[in-house]
Amino acid sequence: MDLILWRHAEAREGDGPIADADRELTPQGLRQAQRMAEWLRSQPLRETVVLSGPARRAKQTAEMLGLPFKVKTQLGVGARSSDLLGAADWPDRAGAVILISHQPALGRLASLLLAGTEADWTIKKAGIWWFTNRVRHDETQTVLRAVCNP
Repeated sequence: MDLILWRHAEAREGDGPIADADRELTPQGLRQAQRMAEWLRSQPLRETVVLSGPARRAKQTAEMLGLPFKVKTQLGVGARSSDLLGAADWPDRAGAVILISHQPALGRLASLLLAGTEADWTIKKAGIWWFTNRVRHDETQTVLRAVCNP
């Protein structure tokens, strides 16, 4: 299984009347999301499922892929690593899952997958961390395949 963690791109600040869930991508954020979507489309992914958090900025990031996606409330602001893993069905789903969500959950999940414990790691805005789960010599392994930033 491939698990791709994709942090939403740069969004407008949430000051004033704009609720956090309604914050939209900035012009720079739209360019970042488009650039990363192009990179993802060029990768050899199979049976790809795209899951987005419900915040507007996450959905706008997902839209750049041009693939159907599902909105999952458990990928929203305040999510936990366990929420993300559950939504992705890691490591049991076949194919690839792209999760578009937020910090600090994405960084904590990256830490958990690589180091075996949660820590406050940072994934940059619009950044992608690509993990693969595989079995080699009867041992389950988690491999970091790529880190890509706009």
